[in-house]
Amino acid sequence: MRTPLLEARPAQADDRQLFFKPENLQPIGAFKLRGAYNKIASLSEAERQRGVITYSSGNHAQGVAYAARALGVRAVIVMPGNAPALKLEATASLGAKLVTVGPGSAERQSKAEELAAQHGYVLVPPYNDEQIIAGQGTMGLEILEDLPSVETVLVPVGGGGMISGIATAIKLSRPSVKVIGAEPELAADAQASLRSGKLVQLEAEQVLQTAADGLRTQSIGPINFEHMRLYVDDIVTVSENEIGEAMRQLAVNPKTVAEPSGAVAVAAFLFHRKELPARKIHVAVISGGNVDPAMLADIRRA
Repeated sequence: MRTPLLEARPAQADDRQLFFKPENLQPIGAFKLRGAYNKIASLSEAERQRGVITYSSGNHAQGVAYAARALGVRAVIVMPGNAPALKLEATASLGAKLVTVGPGSAERQSKAEELAAQHGYVLVPPYNDEQIIAGQGTMGLEILEDLPSVETVLVPVGGGGMISGIATAIKLSRPSVKVIGAEPELAADAQASLRSGKLVQLEAEQVLQTAADGLRTQSIGPINFEHMRLYVDDIVTVSENEIGEAMRQLAVNPKTVAEPSGAVAVAAFLFHRKELPARKIHVAVISGGNVDPAMLADIRRA
């Protein structure tokens, strides 16, 4: 669905304006449906007959399962066994077959590629794919159409599919708009990659420390990296406490409830003004709202 822009009222008083792009309102509760549907819809009939497979910590899993069901395609999903129960159950309820592995993002990718080779499934990567990137880029086009005066767009970064698509769509349409990524301090591989000019891979043990389970990728994708080098202006990192406070402020409005991964761009706006371009009109993408109910209750009590 085309999500609206919602005007925010940040807690601190300054002259900046913030609008949310609430992808938590998608049918699966996250932006991942855009890329997954675009990828599967682009397959030939022969490819659809083979079935699809993907690897994901949660939201992409649901996106592929939802899109596959809508298009009548069999789906197999490789997920980490420690993924939030909410995401495991939601993916299974959409009719996909689940295969669980260990916590590392490299491990689930390897298992998915192995099963694809064995059974002939078509691989639907979570981010390192042109069709996935193009699907996520529709968010950028919608932002430009709905808010022509936008000056800065803040985007969460995990594997890089979302920011690749949004940045490409925006920069090729309106180069003056700044596109800034946001990621957890504990999983800052994208910032390290962009600033060093080469792909940086982190250890699984490190990225698993962040509460932002959707951003626990050990490295951004090579295809995504090339898009980011061309079109992303910078990446800032946010602390776990800042993510929690952003979640708390967003939870006041049922339309903007965010999971940890979905709150990082808002955290960047709230707490890292000095690292952002000196612009007035901002959009922050709330990438997902599939938060564990117990976590949400704790956040609201904080």
